[in-house]
Parts: sequence; C-alpha cells; structure tokens
Amino acid sequence: MKIFSAALVALAITTGAAAASDDALTARARAIQNAVITIDTHTDIPTFFATPEYDPGKDNAAPVLVDIPKMKAGGLDAVFFIAYVEQTKRDDAGYAQAASEALAKFAAVHRMTDEQYPGEIGLALTSADIRRIHAEGKRVALIGIENGYSVGKDPALLDIYYRLGARYFGLVHNGHNDIADSAQPQSDLGDRPNDQGGEHGGLSEYGRALIARCNDLGLMVDVSHSAKSTTLAAIAASRAPIIASHSGVYALNPHPRNMSDEEMKALAARGGVIQIVAYDEYLKPMPKEKKEARGKLAKSLGLTSLDAFFAASPEVKAKFFRGVAALDKKWPRATVSDLVDHIDYAVKLIGVDHVGIASDFQGGGGIAGWTNAGETLNVTKELVRRGYSQGDIGKLWGGNVMRVMDEDAAARKPG
Repeated sequence: MKIFSAALVALAITTGAAAASDDALTARARAIQNAVITIDTHTDIPTFFATPEYDPGKDNAAPVLVDIPKMKAGGLDAVFFIAYVEQTKRDDAGYAQAASEALAKFAAVHRMTDEQYPGEIGLALTSADIRRIHAEGKRVALIGIENGYSVGKDPALLDIYYRLGARYFGLVHNGHNDIADSAQPQSDLGDRPNDQGGEHGGLSEYGRALIARCNDLGLMVDVSHSAKSTTLAAIAASRAPIIASHSGVYALNPHPRNMSDEEMKALAARGGVIQIVAYDEYLKPMPKEKKEARGKLAKSLGLTSLDAFFAASPEVKAKFFRGVAALDKKWPRATVSDLVDHIDYAVKLIGVDHVGIASDFQGGGGIAGWTNAGETLNVTKELVRRGYSQGDIGKLWGGNVMRVMDEDAAARKPG
C-alpha cells in the first residue's frame, strides 16, 4: 500500500510539473503573439462571403474556419482573403465566368470591411496600413488572387484587381493556364504532363508580361501551385521579390505542390518568402485509400466546389464531417508539430528571413491542433517550444511578408 501510495504521489508530482511547464509555455507564447503581428497569407472564401450565409462577424460553425471572433480568440491579426477561381476551359465563357467570380469575392471582402464591420476589421493595401489598423485594435483584411486564369487574356484586369485591393497574384492553380504551367496538370483539361515539358516549359510570354506588370504595380507574384519550371522562371523574370503564399517542403514530403531545395534557395536569393502551409497532404504523405475515400464522400454529397460546400444543408455538412472524422481516426491528420518540422527545415536551408506561415483554411487546409483560426496560438506555442525567439517568431508570422510587400512597392514603376 505504501509503495502504491508513493507511486501515486510521484505521478501527481510529475503530472503537476508537466502542467505547470505547459502553462508557462502557453503564457510565453501568448505574450509573444500579443507583441507581434500575425498574418495568415491564405484563406479561401466562397462568392457569398459576408452575407447571412457566411457572416464574418459571427462565430460560425464549420465549414467556416475563419471569422472575426475566431481571429480574436486565436490571436490572429491579419488574413489574406483569396479571390480564387477554378481552372476550367479556356474560352470566352470560361474567362468571363472566372472574372465574374473573382470580382464577386473582391466585393465580398469590401462588404465586410466597408459596410458590415468597419469598426472591427480594416482593409490593408500596404504594410503601413497593416500596422496602423493593428494599432487601432482592429483585425486586418488583405486580398490575394489565386489563379491568373481570372485575368483571362485581358491584362487590364490585373490593374483593376490591384485597384480593388489585390496585393498578390497567384499565377496558376491546378491545371495549366495561358500564363504558366501548373505543378498539377489536369488530364481532363488536356494538360501536357510536366515531365513532357508541360505547355509552356514554365512561363509563357504572356506570363512574363504579366509579371512585369505586377512589378510595375507593386503587386507581389505568388508561385504556389506552380510547376518547378514556372517557379524558377518567375523568380528570374521578376525584378522584385516573390512569394509562395501556401506551400510545403518537397524534401520532407515529395508532393508536386511542395517546393524543392533548389526553388527555395532561388526564392530566398532574390529576397522572397515561402509561407509554409498547414495542409495535411502537403505536410506528410496521405494514404491513397484515404484520399480516394474522402473524394468519393464529397462527390456523393454533391460537394464538388467551394461554393457548393458552403451552401450545403446542415444535414449534408454533418454527414460529410462525420465521414471525415472516421477517416481521420483511421489515418490521423498531420499536426502542428509536422507544420513546424517544415518550418524548421526551410529556416535551416534558407534562413528565418525567408519563411512564413499560412493555413489554406477553407481551401483544404487545417491540421490537428490548428483546425481553425481560433487555434492559432498553438502554432506560436510550438515555435516557442522549438526555441524560436520573439524576433524570429515575429518574422515568421508576418514580418517577412510585410518586408516583401515593402520591397515590391519600392520597385513600382511611377505613374
């Protein structure tokens, strides 16, 4: 009995010490997060963002992973909301639809910041705006473009998007477009595989012209989703630093969406930043069975697009989440530790000045420990656990991407 009691006492002491240590770690992480500006560089939104169906001022249930209450709860200061369009057929109808969807998303972000919640969140166009809005005690909204397909063959649209607030331009998504080759060619679109040269061998001449125009505007070029050939060509073509707004490390997980050491070194050599993304399949290999089962589940419920997913009935959403939970139980998701493993690798390879963080929430992102914006502190906590200083955490969470914004703005062509 005495031995048993002693064991219980020892266990209680150990457990208490661990809890105290965790409390101290949490307190340290919270103090750092309160002292720096945290920016998530990639969150997707449906076209009906900032409507009663997706009210960013409310603490919404899933599939909404980012709203103002969650940002406040997690200590997330700023988010790039994304004007994403799916790659489809390259004809007049396709281009028109893509531009329409992009413009709807720009309008939605402005609706949130200008009409619905101007006292709680403001739209930033510069790093100075980010700091000013943050100092006012408000959350910060920024806008990024995902898939240059939304420009179609009309480069004037790029200027329009910039005036509406876009501050980065993602060249491509899944499937080649008129601008560049994608990391993931789509056979149903007739794409030529990259190991056969892709469509453009990287960038098209039109793509080079658009990058030049991005530089003239002070608009950051984004190479996430780009083929390796595209990324290297874009880095060489741009006179200003570029970003990868949501990517992982190929050396840790050889997924075509992740960046090789060669690409990361080239990016950093020109002053750019890779934003390491909390996307399960990019952080660690996903079993083929899980991927197929999840795709089959979504298709069976009619969840074949971002808008369809958000517009689904509560019953359909609940059925989908139950199915996903079962799959995650059988094949566990990547974790915050996996995310920081990728951050560690990139920092050691190219330096802390060239690495950042993104969630890709609502576009497939989300991992165990960072399932929505309300859990953002867990990422900072893991960075503290790994020994990162407040200065380095400030760079990772927002300082680096703000530097690139400044450098791109400085490279603008007057007029």
